[in-house]
Amino acid sequence: MPIPPRRNSRNKAAVLAATATALLLGSLAACGSPRPATPQPSATTTKAAVPKPAAAPAGLPGMPPLLQPDDIYAADRPNALSPVVKGFPSRVYVPNTNSNTVSVIDPATYKVIETIPVGNQPQHVVPSWDLKTLWVNNDRGHTLTPIDPATGVAGKPVEVHDPYNLYFTPNGKYAVVMASLDRELVFRDPHTMERRKTVPVTCYGVNHADFSADGRYFVVSCEFSGELLKVDTEKMEVVGQQRLPLEGAMPQDVKLSPDGKTFYVADMMAHGMWVLDGDRFTTPTLLPTGKGCHGLYVSRDSKEMYVSNRGEGTISVFDFTKNALTKKWKLPDGGSPDMGGVSADGKVLWLSGRYDSEVYAIDTTSGKQLARIPVGSGPHGLAVYPQPGRYSLGHTGVFR
Repeated sequence: MPIPPRRNSRNKAAVLAATATALLLGSLAACGSPRPATPQPSATTTKAAVPKPAAAPAGLPGMPPLLQPDDIYAADRPNALSPVVKGFPSRVYVPNTNSNTVSVIDPATYKVIETIPVGNQPQHVVPSWDLKTLWVNNDRGHTLTPIDPATGVAGKPVEVHDPYNLYFTPNGKYAVVMASLDRELVFRDPHTMERRKTVPVTCYGVNHADFSADGRYFVVSCEFSGELLKVDTEKMEVVGQQRLPLEGAMPQDVKLSPDGKTFYVADMMAHGMWVLDGDRFTTPTLLPTGKGCHGLYVSRDSKEMYVSNRGEGTISVFDFTKNALTKKWKLPDGGSPDMGGVSADGKVLWLSGRYDSEVYAIDTTSGKQLARIPVGSGPHGLAVYPQPGRYSLGHTGVFR
């Protein structure tokens, strides 16, 4: 039975005590926490504020140039698969945090075709920068399990401490481990996972991130202390830190807009997305979406973003051009939509049902539920694979 997770606190001693308790009991990270209570934000907005971007510096050395300067996701068009992945079978890989397994779903039949044993508390399945490996983040097992997406065979686990989540720098030079309980960002070799540099942080619960269009920096969410970090990619240093303007904020997924001007940060306690000017790193504004706002996924045409509201069983649809929420889809019979991804053809949104031991397949045109598939206990950061794109920035599949 899952142990209730730590709660965010403004009192450092209380947070340290809560963290120690979580370490002792091996509880799930807050991404797998019980459904949160509803806080009362002091102010909200109905439309996202549009920041004025600063002039962009030269790109990160070694980063592949953008295909289109005004669309960072131009390489992610429907079925635009890299030659590296064209022969891989289409699968959905679901890490079951409480079962210590990965369920493998055939999207053509909506059936689980295999269950792979992995380490303790697998949180996310992350495609490598070169697209050749899927890494299962066994957070409390302190290992990464590699899966060959060509064969579906799991390899020998690699020892990595506290791998709650995993990203890759846009030039492919480093893997970046989000060591949530260790309070560290750990830069590692992207193939061997040998440690290259450890960056201690003063916030609590580093968990999700995304990179600027030029790759020069990335924004990290700290879920347990309600903070955001700005990290210089090349220097591997924290260059900015701020607390979100809501008591009890718990930021989750982070996603950059197609034009590279705006970062969106899902917040499961603010029940919406924070809208952030990453270049200036000024105080963000809140765009309410729904209870338990959690995962952010961009459509294949770069026009919309799907927002999972875990606490109410809905998916909000944000239109980038209109700069507004335009639709909300409700799962029949409820549910707890969490993390996931979009199919290679862009027609299906796949999301894990965090509290319901199931996975949802949703039509991206109508919002209709296509399937509800039983899996293991505590399904979390599932990966749809393969997906279009030239390289992966990590998480459950952020491709450019």
